[in-house]
Amino acid sequence: MFRSRSKEEKAPTDKVTADLSKTPRDPQAPKGRPTPKRSDAQTQRRRASSGAPADRKEAMKRQREARRVDMAKQREALASGDERYLPARDKGPVRRFVRDFVDSRFCIAEYFLPLAVIILILSVIQVQNIQNISPLLWLGVIVLIVIDSIGLTFRLRKQLNERFPDTPKRGAVAYGLMRTLQMRRLRLPKPQVKRGERP
Repeated sequence: MFRSRSKEEKAPTDKVTADLSKTPRDPQAPKGRPTPKRSDAQTQRRRASSGAPADRKEAMKRQREARRVDMAKQREALASGDERYLPARDKGPVRRFVRDFVDSRFCIAEYFLPLAVIILILSVIQVQNIQNISPLLWLGVIVLIVIDSIGLTFRLRKQLNERFPDTPKRGAVAYGLMRTLQMRRLRLPKPQVKRGERP
């Protein structure tokens, strides 16, 4: 009655436990972890399928990397004139035409900075006649720039109305005038036409 079982008697119980482990788990039995909310489960599934970052740190890292790639493409586009990666203010056929129109002309405004430096140096020199001339030079440069800008405005408006009658042209003339204030070699996007070449 109290004797130990033999090996032959133990073998069937081992088979029974092996068979029990293969049987499916009872749905009512506890699984050892809480059931996630439906919204959490759906979010996890979406994140896994879309390749979205798991945490905020990873998301910020990806965002920085994407911004860095975009800025590199934008710099290349500003140098080459590639329309696909230009900033929004430089995109479109109207803006391209304005850039080409301005770059093909000689503008007095682009020499404003070098002229301003020269006039400032002249005003510092301790010679009375030169110091009296420097305000007149300032006035002359400003008047020439204003006259040149007014002429450019009328010609550019006329060309835009002829070439792009149905396209919105808001801010195009101001864009062109701002471009004239930059020295030709420092303009971005880089000039794509030579001086005197018709756009």
